[in-house]
Amino acid sequence: MAFGLPMKSMEPTICGDKLGNLIMEVAKNFVVYIGMVLACNGLHFLLKPYKQPRITSDIIVGLLVGNIGFVRELFEKFNLTLGFIIDFGMTCYMFTLGIEMDPHALFAKPNRYTKTALAGIICSFIMGGLVTPMFRYFPDENKLLEFTLAFSTMISSTDSPLLTRLITHLKIGKSDIGKLIIGAGMHTDFVCCLMLSIGYIVVPMPAYCQNLLGRFEIKKTVNVVFAVVVQVGFTAMVSPMLLKWVSNENPEGRPMKGPHLVLSIAFMVLMCASTTMYNYNPILSAFLVGLCVPREGRVSRWFITRINYMLTTIFFPIFFLWMGYESNFRQFELHHPATWVRLSVVLVVAVAGKVVGVVVYGAMSGVHWPESVAIGMLLVTKGHLQIYLAMKVIGCGGVTTSTGIVLVLGTFLTALPASRIVASIIRRAKKRAPTHRLALQMLDPSSELRILLCVQGPQNAPASINLVEITKGTADTGIVVYVTDMIELTAELSDSLERDEALQTATVKDRAVMERRDQVTNSFQAYVADNDDGITLKRTMTLSTITNMPQDIFILAEDLMIALIILPFHRSQREDKRLDSGNPGFRYMNRKVLRSAPCSVGILVDRGLGSFEGITRCEATINVAVIFIGGKDDREALAYASRVAQHSQVKLTVLRFLVDNSVESAALYRIISPEQEKEMQLDDECFTHFYERHVIGGRISYMEKHFANAAETFSTLRSFEGQYSLVIVGREGGMNSVLTRGMNDWQQCPELGPIGDVLSGTDFSMTVSVLIIQQHRLRGEIDGLDEDFSII
Repeated sequence: MAFGLPMKSMEPTICGDKLGNLIMEVAKNFVVYIGMVLACNGLHFLLKPYKQPRITSDIIVGLLVGNIGFVRELFEKFNLTLGFIIDFGMTCYMFTLGIEMDPHALFAKPNRYTKTALAGIICSFIMGGLVTPMFRYFPDENKLLEFTLAFSTMISSTDSPLLTRLITHLKIGKSDIGKLIIGAGMHTDFVCCLMLSIGYIVVPMPAYCQNLLGRFEIKKTVNVVFAVVVQVGFTAMVSPMLLKWVSNENPEGRPMKGPHLVLSIAFMVLMCASTTMYNYNPILSAFLVGLCVPREGRVSRWFITRINYMLTTIFFPIFFLWMGYESNFRQFELHHPATWVRLSVVLVVAVAGKVVGVVVYGAMSGVHWPESVAIGMLLVTKGHLQIYLAMKVIGCGGVTTSTGIVLVLGTFLTALPASRIVASIIRRAKKRAPTHRLALQMLDPSSELRILLCVQGPQNAPASINLVEITKGTADTGIVVYVTDMIELTAELSDSLERDEALQTATVKDRAVMERRDQVTNSFQAYVADNDDGITLKRTMTLSTITNMPQDIFILAEDLMIALIILPFHRSQREDKRLDSGNPGFRYMNRKVLRSAPCSVGILVDRGLGSFEGITRCEATINVAVIFIGGKDDREALAYASRVAQHSQVKLTVLRFLVDNSVESAALYRIISPEQEKEMQLDDECFTHFYERHVIGGRISYMEKHFANAAETFSTLRSFEGQYSLVIVGREGGMNSVLTRGMNDWQQCPELGPIGDVLSGTDFSMTVSVLIIQQHRLRGEIDGLDEDFSII
């Protein structure tokens, strides 16, 4: 008994020591992780002036930190756990990648993006299959064909998420070549991942790595094929119904219910795990499930944003630390010539394959060869999936750590020159399209028009609907209208918000705000239901303080590639038909938008435009006038009027105000500078084109008015009462002209320009609505070149 007591007292001590050691080891891992995060962010900050993508700094830090002695010793104890974390993270990565892909592209008619992607894939695959076996990347000759096919697929692939972020960050995502690169990258990634998913059924790599002499077992293959087909078919049938039901039960702007969210997650996990029972790879299984999940909808967006947030903030530092651990520099054959030959061959085959394929297709489709070369080189970009596969293949078929490091270095080098390639694209674009603007005048009349329609509340809905109706053009051209509620974020409203820090979003729960939004939504949905020809309606919300609201509108317009922002005037019509004193906050906002908007802007002064209910049903006509004096804003107003003229219920009159040179006083003040002379030439060209296209046919009325001074101009404007229901005018039309000289002496809203200020005056009219249009000013974000430039 005496000897037993010390033994019992020692047992808790041993357990406590083990627990203490475990906690200490976990703490060390956490410290290494924090150091990894800080080092990655620090190096990325240092490389920012060189516009390097984040993956370059992550690879450098991962290779260095992962080969530190005590870090390797630490990770050897948690190697199995680290492997589970990496596999789980890559499963989530592939799931979101699948959601963002469009499986219907396989069955649709090949477009430009698809053809570019396939040209690069086919050429790279053939070159990889022919060249790489000669350099013995896989020393064991057993299953050499299978390994070569898998290796060629990896060489042919593109990391589309990385390429998309890269192109967007370098500000060419809205250009035609940027869209082509992103679209071709998405199709390349989709096709290559699909090839890997199908190929894995026939060539399950883990089984072959463990037994290279094993034979092909058709029974196992049939079982896996059956399991994958059932998984894909069931997910494709059930997930749209499930997610649609969850979205209907959880409308936008309201918090998502927990049970519905849990049900959605459980369904996705069950589908991803179903084929693993038949030894199918869980990462590829997640990709196939993601393909079958609808891309649209609140639940899909929730999955994408949550998983991407987790990957960016938590997983990727661990991933690159694992990459560095697996890339043991002690086993890297630095002095062996074959190592550098293999690295050179990988790069040459990957680059040459893409470039040759894209250049050949570009020659057939009319793309200039410098642009084709640039597109091909950017499509070479490799990323996280390729690094993961390179690490996983180490030890399989005799593949050495040195070969794995070579593949990682190859991935690093594919992303390194991207900024230089984009810089060369921009240089050529500046030579070819130095003055391209995102303006109505520059748009193809037959192309789709994208409008951001801002409303303060339900009172703006009727006039906005009629404006959309007369703007929609023909059903062939189409119009996309984003209706956004401008909600001022007050202290009271801020307290009622439900915030999600991870997604950096907030859900409005204020009942009054939600009711106002519902009224606006119902009004527009009822209109679209009756007039769905060529109209696409989408809803958004701008929730911000008055100070920050202009910037939020700019971001929204850029993300949605808007051509025209329409804002309500800060003054509203009272019951006595006169305008009130207005909201100074919204006036401030309108002025900020006019000053810095990324596209053209229209300010709508509503004096009963919404009362014409018969326009949408083609039961009433509306008289519209457009004033043309001269200048870029008047040319923009004329371009807008050309769309309005296409409506059958619109009677459009073009009024051109000219200086009466016969009057001596008018000629005395008329001193023309070289810049004004150039503008006048542009005015004449624009108006002649409009006249020949619209006026000669007789559908549009045209009148010329000759004035000697601003007083005659003003008296003509006053005569509009009872003649026109809507007047369209350019913001700076007539600026510094004899026709408006002296008008600024009594201006109330100078931000609307001389003519717009008169027409929007509180005592000017009771029935004439006004649309003041400003043409997009050229942005200098890419050294004087707009982001939506065209080069191919």
